[in-house]
Amino acid sequence: MAHAFEIGAAAFRESQSALLSARRVSDLLGLTQAELAKLIGVARNTLTAKSGARKVDLALSPVVRILAMASEMAGDENRAAIWFKHQPIPGWAGKTAYDLVGEGKADKVLAYLEAVRSGVYA
Repeated sequence: MAHAFEIGAAAFRESQSALLSARRVSDLLGLTQAELAKLIGVARNTLTAKSGARKVDLALSPVVRILAMASEMAGDENRAAIWFKHQPIPGWAGKTAYDLVGEGKADKVLAYLEAVRSGVYA
């Protein structure tokens, strides 16, 4: 399954670069750069600064992993983006993946997706 993730995550990379694209993620999620920066916990100007590229890549990584996994399960990335922003995750008091990532709980979202993929919540 790691290979499938690599293919999915590759769609979120800058062209000609190994780094993730904040613009690509914000466009898919319909977020401004400021909203994305807040979601991943970096300063807005860090998203566009060349010196901040590694920090942004590290901060974006869990979001891209979630979106790649959700895209694989939902069939396309637009459905995954809608799920990420709007679908409450069971057991989290109506919170969405977006809410949980904003609270620093991307690991909980990934664990939930792994459980669904394994058939636990199916």
